[in-house]
Amino acid sequence: MELLPLVLLSPLLFWVAWSDLTKMRIPNRIVFITLCVFVVFVPLLPIDSVMSRVLAALGVFAVGFVLFAFRMFGGGDVKILAALMLFIPPATLPLFGFVFSLSMLFGIGIVVTMRASPWAERSRWVSLRAKGYFPVGVAIALAGLVHPWLVAGLLSLPS
Repeated sequence: MELLPLVLLSPLLFWVAWSDLTKMRIPNRIVFITLCVFVVFVPLLPIDSVMSRVLAALGVFAVGFVLFAFRMFGGGDVKILAALMLFIPPATLPLFGFVFSLSMLFGIGIVVTMRASPWAERSRWVSLRAKGYFPVGVAIALAGLVHPWLVAGLLSLPS
């Protein structure tokens, strides 16, 4: 049950990835809708889980704000990653960190490969022409999409 809100967030995560790939922007309305989805599910979650999620989101936002101040992370990336933390069950946060790390590597590989193609310079996708920048929203979305399925798979393994 604690992963259901994250699964239902999937369309928004696809929107995050698409927007960041095409425009290198994550609109505030996506973050706002994500927060609204969380508010809808709060009554269905244990209160200690809600508090842990909020603390994790605030921690990610604080660290992200510092990274943003040093121009190491985009503002939309910081906001959507913090909002996504509200959907990660506290017991699976370490696993999410691992999944996010792998998603970053996978996303970098995909974007670098796409940028190497002959049509990249003529593409309308900003991320393919933005040298020195990476659309982190792709990795954030991928991690959010993979995480519930990985957790469900690990929970179904015999002990």
